[in-house]
Amino acid sequence: MDGRLNDLSAIPDATPRDIETLLAVLACGARRIERVEMSFGTVWVKRYGTEKPIVWTHAQNALARLFRKPFLRASPRLDRKAMVDREVRRLEAFAAEGLPVPKVLYRSDSALVLSDAGPTIGMQLGTLKSADPARHDALLVACAADLGSVHALNLCHGRPHPRDLFLENGRVGYMDFEEEPEAAMPLPAAQARDLWLLFLQLVPSALDGETTAGRALSAWMESAPGDALSELCLLVAFLAKFLWLTRLIGRVHMGSDLRRFLAATRYLSQVLLPPRPADASKAGKDD
Repeated sequence: MDGRLNDLSAIPDATPRDIETLLAVLACGARRIERVEMSFGTVWVKRYGTEKPIVWTHAQNALARLFRKPFLRASPRLDRKAMVDREVRRLEAFAAEGLPVPKVLYRSDSALVLSDAGPTIGMQLGTLKSADPARHDALLVACAADLGSVHALNLCHGRPHPRDLFLENGRVGYMDFEEEPEAAMPLPAAQARDLWLLFLQLVPSALDGETTAGRALSAWMESAPGDALSELCLLVAFLAKFLWLTRLIGRVHMGSDLRRFLAATRYLSQVLLPPRPADASKAGKDD
């Protein structure tokens, strides 16, 4: 790691006033992620260890042990310094492969200062939804295609949500490397979960429905390793067993998370899994 990352004065183009501003924000700021305007542009301060312990993390690992499914495991929980180390290391791994990522301008044992990557793909999708529906769906397909290329490089993002992606000179870029699923499960399983997590956002938001979802899946499969596809089929086969329960709960309250799970898992199960026998649908409550 570059030793200058511990020195605010080493930030390119930073003035003494910029350094004073950053020192004040780092010392007094309370928000986990904070935008700061400098004389040379925008930077982002990201703090670690501010989140309360997540009960779901423990439940997730308990379910993984109960069902013996590695893809259910949560990323290892770390202390603040280790979380900073992990994000810097993963940013460097993506950058080493020529993938666009924010630049680390400064680091401490509990925070990072990162360069601005511009509007996220999530923001751009929001604009394109009404302004240019065709480009909206083409951008979703591009995200899936690029994720397949990332997986072909033996990498995994961990949470490829459109709000954690951006465009740089027409290329998909990646940020927010807080998850490291490959530290808790085999890499192909982590890559399969990457694709499923992307599809949780992609399938419900695709304006051309399953046509766009099919293009996106095909685009990912063009580059993704075969082992990741095999793991994706196993993941979907397991989750599809709970579609009937999802629908049952949805009759009482269909929240956005439940709706995304239902849409993505149902679509992927339809296209990746063999058809069930005719009598299985009657016995299984899934139709």
